[in-house]
Amino acid sequence: MSVQEFIKKLISLLKRKGIKGVYRKVLEKLHIVPAQNHFLVDFDFLVDNTKIPLSQREYELHKEDEVKILNWVIPEMGKGSGGHLNIFRFVSLLENMGFHSRIYLFKAPSLHDNESVRDFLKENFPILDERVEAYWDVKYAEFAHATIATSWETAYFVKNFDNTISKFYFVQDYEPFFFAHGSYYELAKNTYRFGLRGITAGDWIKDKLITEFGMKADSFGFSYDKDLYKPLKKKGNTKRVFFYARPVTPRRDFEIGLFALNLLCQKMPEVEVVFAGWDVSTFEIPFKHRNMGIMSVDRLPKLYSQCDLCLIISNTNLSLLPLEVMASNSVAVCSKGANSTWLVNEENSVLVEYAPRNIAETMEYYLTHPDKLAEIRSKGLAFAQSTSWEKEAEKVRDALLGGIKEDEQ
Repeated sequence: MSVQEFIKKLISLLKRKGIKGVYRKVLEKLHIVPAQNHFLVDFDFLVDNTKIPLSQREYELHKEDEVKILNWVIPEMGKGSGGHLNIFRFVSLLENMGFHSRIYLFKAPSLHDNESVRDFLKENFPILDERVEAYWDVKYAEFAHATIATSWETAYFVKNFDNTISKFYFVQDYEPFFFAHGSYYELAKNTYRFGLRGITAGDWIKDKLITEFGMKADSFGFSYDKDLYKPLKKKGNTKRVFFYARPVTPRRDFEIGLFALNLLCQKMPEVEVVFAGWDVSTFEIPFKHRNMGIMSVDRLPKLYSQCDLCLIISNTNLSLLPLEVMASNSVAVCSKGANSTWLVNEENSVLVEYAPRNIAETMEYYLTHPDKLAEIRSKGLAFAQSTSWEKEAEKVRDALLGGIKEDEQ
């Protein structure tokens, strides 16, 4: 952190907490006093029903605009956040489809003014179109033709924001599943009852929101970065398996994958396993492996291409990884279930149960039947190359325009 950033952060903290609050924070950082839990303050938005009313003047001024204004309300963002990257990809594509977007951060304590937000976005998310406006707080939010929540927390703000024609919910995963079955699970689940229009990543979430919550919802599919992921030929004869290893993310089933790979390597000790996604050095791993930790995105295509199989299992919505693996000329091994099969199938991928022995036996079969593996690899590559972010953005455009038109009437 630069001196200038530190000073900005300190000034913001002084404004919010006062001198006593800053002093307390220093003592907490030094572990002199225990850290206080400020749940009732930090999450006061959960019970806030204060409405932000429609501005009739702004509505009359903009209702006939050809270019539709979009307010995107987003949560705290970190460097390289995949969820934010996907939001910004669609924001940028829509900028050329008859929309103008504004981004508003919700409850983001690490960024304290509009300039720092714009600098952060420029440095860490170059995909974002430079015409897009960005603000550090939702207090700057003005009238828009559509206002879009992008996470369960932001849905609480959008629920109360009436200075808009339509309210949407850009849902990339079923967020209640991020938590144990308790308070946060229920608080996230409640957001699907707010009457927002869903725009979902894939049909699994769309169908869930429609059937379980009665939401109106449309979906978009996935593609990948075609400038980055290209088919490369595998070198050498070493049998190699990649595992997207995220022990810190329970829904990514690290323990099931680790057991499966151990069973596989007991039967086929010549197999080399490559772990990436997190540092797994604290785990005792008895088989031949490489621990790549968190890798820069530009190194992934080559890594995927040098692996015969890429194990990517998930208990919630799948990510872009299967398509990126296919596009790199490797084969994705994905978990069975509606959360995956809206995108992958037994022609373009290898599908497995959430059972270590089934995963191990299935991977062993394909590693010992290269002709079958080659067939799936070829179909997977063709499928990935048939996808397009532009086509998916058109679906989002149509959902937005349709919702705005319906709500105006």
